[in-house]
Amino acid sequence: MSQADQDQIAPPGTEAEMTPQADHGEESYCGCDKLTGRVAVITGGDSGIGRAVAIAYAREGADILISYLNEQEDADARETARHVEAAGRRCVLVSGDISEAAHCRAIIDRAVAEFGRIDILVNNAAFQRTYESLDEISEEEWDRTFRTNIAAMFHLAKAAVPHMGLGSSIINTTSIQSDKPNPILLAYAATKGAVSNFTAGLAQMLGNKGIRVNAVAPGPIWTPLIPSTMPPEKVKNFGEDTPLGRVGQPSELAGIFVLLASDEGSYMNGGIYPVTGGKPLL
Repeated sequence: MSQADQDQIAPPGTEAEMTPQADHGEESYCGCDKLTGRVAVITGGDSGIGRAVAIAYAREGADILISYLNEQEDADARETARHVEAAGRRCVLVSGDISEAAHCRAIIDRAVAEFGRIDILVNNAAFQRTYESLDEISEEEWDRTFRTNIAAMFHLAKAAVPHMGLGSSIINTTSIQSDKPNPILLAYAATKGAVSNFTAGLAQMLGNKGIRVNAVAPGPIWTPLIPSTMPPEKVKNFGEDTPLGRVGQPSELAGIFVLLASDEGSYMNGGIYPVTGGKPLL
């Protein structure tokens, strides 16, 4: 089977249904205590980029709370937790819809109840669908995309900041779509533009608290969201138009997320860091 031969029906999709399987660093990522004793909250941490970040953070010494959407992702969340716990770290799983402000606050409350504080907030979860025509996009879906992809970041950050101290880090997942929007991803791309702007503004607002805010801008990365939201003809050649000529793997983003969360990134603030296979983000 190829990237085009997928059985995924509805987003956010699952890892088990992906062909070929994605690489999250399960066999390759080796930690060196860059995040020892820290606590991280990762939305969308069950699969894709979020799973790769969770594995890397655990192997760097962090305890983790993973937020994910619903029972469709239960198996993925448990598998990610297995890798976190195999690294000797705690992993708390919380399901629910981050498009609801109350659930965002509940995620942070649970993290504080379990761990006593938050050192790293990774706003990674996102929703997308593809459409060829503006008429096909319903008002409900437009609103859902914005509530999930950008409003949730506001609610999560607002709830988390009172529990974050000097040296803490907020890392948002934006996208190359923020700078190079594909019209079939109109709503998603618009939210990612907002995420990049939100990141730059929040970094300035929180700098005097010693809390850094940055964003990672992936290009085409092989995650369940791709086959579950894009037409087969797009999936088949996904990533081949990059200078590197291939799709990226979630594991290839772990390093930048670790850097931005660690003391090695202590003067990195307000930045948007592309991981795009060579597609420019200027």
